Amino acid sequence: MQKIIYLDHCATTYVDEKVLKKMLPYFNISYGNPSSMYAIGRQNKRIVENARSMVAKELNCSAKEIYFTSCGSESDNLALKGIAYANRNKGKHIITSKIEHPAILNSCKTLERQGYEVSYLNVDKKGFVKLEELQASIRENTILISIMFANNEIGTIQPIKEISTIAKKHNIIFHTDAVQAAGNVKIDVEELGIDALSLSAHKFYGPKGMGALYVKKGIEFERVQDGGHQEKGKRSGTENIAGIVGLAEAIKLANSNLEKNNKQILDNRNYFIKKLTDNFDKIKINGDLEKRLPGNINVTFLSKDSLDILLKLDEFGICASAGSACSTGDSLPSHVLTAIGLNAEEASGTIRFSLGKENTKDEIDYVVNKLSYI
Repeated sequence: MQKIIYLDHCATTYVDEKVLKKMLPYFNISYGNPSSMYAIGRQNKRIVENARSMVAKELNCSAKEIYFTSCGSESDNLALKGIAYANRNKGKHIITSKIEHPAILNSCKTLERQGYEVSYLNVDKKGFVKLEELQASIRENTILISIMFANNEIGTIQPIKEISTIAKKHNIIFHTDAVQAAGNVKIDVEELGIDALSLSAHKFYGPKGMGALYVKKGIEFERVQDGGHQEKGKRSGTENIAGIVGLAEAIKLANSNLEKNNKQILDNRNYFIKKLTDNFDKIKINGDLEKRLPGNINVTFLSKDSLDILLKLDEFGICASAGSACSTGDSLPSHVLTAIGLNAEEASGTIRFSLGKENTKDEIDYVVNKLSYI
């Protein structure tokens, strides 16, 4: 069987063996419903609350401020719509950026159809939000600013502290989609002044179908789906115990090994970029080279088609992406790449490689060699 070289960690990661081991008992041994009154139900309720405390510790917040969801997209929906609905008497204006994940942009479109107004901020050529434009976009009726922590396509890490400072100055709630950042960069919600934050376990070697939302105490938000009383009445549905345990263990492991893993990943990323620039003339690295996710490489191959490149790489057992996995199948140019100034032809020749803790320089050499034949 052909060896697989996986370079799409921004799309998803495998479940770490230590995480899987923690999860397994909750599939077929300790399977009681946490809402049940009998012993195995009460036991699993304690397991859920212990996991909540673990996640809170990693973000430096209270366990009462953590809500479990099914994924990052659900967390984004709950944050944007829930905060917008709960604060509609204070105003109906929201600020976000043009390079957000579809979970944010489509939630904003829904809110616009419901009478809310949304300002979409431009970004510069490296993908950074323009702080002066943010400042100028604030109105008396602005209730929410939502800017992603790190971009899923080009890896640019936004100036979160500066954005939160602007929001606080105007008494505006600040939410960040940290799905790409959590487990990959250090996040301290108190230090950074974040009011609400979304994350997803499968981006940091946890299970798919499991997310979390942090909402600071005192921030009002409404539930967006009807059902039972779970998650303090904010998110209905029987708790995914195995997933919750997996998320908590994964973020604990990711943060405890953050410095070691990132040192290796960053070294490999810089090695990869140098190999690309040394071997190919007609390429362009997109995003900022310093303030970006450690494993992210977004590269435009001029006069090439990304689909052709990806199909050839797949034949060689190499997994990469033309952009966000959530927009695969969309024939339109990436909204992120066009926002940073790429034209349609350049955007159509762009590949995202995203490295993980298991990748090696030998794998990178193999990939660069195969790219030379495409």
